[in-house]
Amino acid sequence: MADIFQSSQPIYQQLAERIKRQIIRGELSPGDKLPSVRETGIEVSVNPNTVQRTYRELESMQIVETRRGQGTFVTKDEFALNSIREEMKTKMITDFVRGMHEMGYSDKETQSGLTNYLKEKGEANA
Repeated sequence: MADIFQSSQPIYQQLAERIKRQIIRGELSPGDKLPSVRETGIEVSVNPNTVQRTYRELESMQIVETRRGQGTFVTKDEFALNSIREEMKTKMITDFVRGMHEMGYSDKETQSGLTNYLKEKGEANA
C-alpha cells in the first residue's frame, strides 16, 4: 500500500503524526508493538532509514520505547499519552482558529459557526 505524503513536510514527521493519531484513536494501545522498521518501510513505501528516524523522533517524545532485540512499543505511560493527545488537540484547534481569522472571521463568528456545526452533526448522528 503506497502512501501519499505531502511535499511541504518531511516524511518522517508525517509518519510520526500518523502513528500519534493511531494511538489517540485507539488503533494502537499502550504496550502494543509497532511493526518493524523494515515492515513499515515496505507498507508505506519509504526508506527504512526514514522509518527509523520516525521511531527515534517518537521515542524522544516518550511516545514509544525501543527494547533491544524486541522492537518498538507504544509507551504504557498514560501521562505521556494524555499529554500528546492534548497537544494534538490544541494544535488542531489553533490551526482551525488561525485559518478562520485569516479568512476574516471573528472569534464570535467562529464559535457560533462551530456550535451550529456540532448541533447539526449531533442531530444527524442521533
